[in-house]
Amino acid sequence: MAEPLKNQYGPDIPHRIADMIGAVYPAFRRQAFLDHVLPGYDSLELMPRGWHMADGLHQALPDKYSTAVDILLDSLPPAKPAVSETSPTQDREGGSLAPFLFMPHTFFVARYGLADFESSMRAQYELTQRFTAEFSIRPFLQQHQQATLQRLQDWIDDPSEHVRRLVSEGTRPRLPWASRLPEFQRDPAPVLTLLDQLKDDDSLYVRRSVANNLNDIGKDHPEVLLATAENWSRHASVQRQWIVRHALRNMIKEGQPRALAIFGFKAATNIVLHDIDIRPAAAAVGDSVSFNATLTNQGRQRQALLIDFQVHFVKASGSTRPKVFKLTQTTLDAGESIQIGKRISLAPMTTRKLYAGEHRIDLLINGQCQPLGSFKLHMAAG
Repeated sequence: MAEPLKNQYGPDIPHRIADMIGAVYPAFRRQAFLDHVLPGYDSLELMPRGWHMADGLHQALPDKYSTAVDILLDSLPPAKPAVSETSPTQDREGGSLAPFLFMPHTFFVARYGLADFESSMRAQYELTQRFTAEFSIRPFLQQHQQATLQRLQDWIDDPSEHVRRLVSEGTRPRLPWASRLPEFQRDPAPVLTLLDQLKDDDSLYVRRSVANNLNDIGKDHPEVLLATAENWSRHASVQRQWIVRHALRNMIKEGQPRALAIFGFKAATNIVLHDIDIRPAAAAVGDSVSFNATLTNQGRQRQALLIDFQVHFVKASGSTRPKVFKLTQTTLDAGESIQIGKRISLAPMTTRKLYAGEHRIDLLINGQCQPLGSFKLHMAAG
């Protein structure tokens, strides 16, 4: 099982932050900071550790907020390179926790900087190029909405992709790990104005954020998402088509006809499923199960097919919940067949606990459910 993220953010982090600040501000009350932060640190989860250290910074830095911000910014290393110059899976995209070193700095701004807008925006601009200000910008959107939206508008064409990403990521109505933005959940128009200007951004890092923001909007306003997707799909580049598909990913998994139609998929007809094989019929947690099947187009016309599959995972209560996985996209001429298959890992995961019982597998062909069969899962011995 994967190690909890908080274990990679141990008691050495407060010491490192104290060293960085002390190097540029010798009067930093280092011991006061550590005495506040370290007691009880191990019992806190990842994000609460950041807030706890922000409170420690407040105690150890000068009382004047703008002076404290100057010291924090002076202690920062150079800005991070573009994600494309490192790795698309590193840093905030899910790899290294190194940038989280500056999470307490952003939380300090969020908690103590609302009364000094300009100093806080200066800090957000610099900090988002080292970590991310997507969390710390949200209190400003709630309490200084128009001024903050204008500042985000000013950053639309910033040379740094990290700053441009903040424009999108910081305005997500349902940002994970963060409080929601209820005003934008009610009316996403101000957010859409920003996203429309970022939809053709050169950076995949930014475009991915735009897609995720649209996906958030669709959870509260599905019609707005569909209308935006249809509008953006007209004469769209390959890059923009990717944004639209990623934004519609939940609707596509659900087989929403209007979402599928954007990509040329209609209701599949006369598609016959045969030669189905699921093995082994019984497996233990830690093993894997494979399925194979043949699809034949018995209709008279070529059909474009988007094929996913879903596993009905057993829950602790004994009921099941489907989880959809991507499989393939293809076109079948009249009378043509295709073989499809997949191996399903049953390894333990931190994001999903497995329980014994019958697990059904279905194919989803242009959103239409076609049962494949099932396998039985039992807990590993010992």
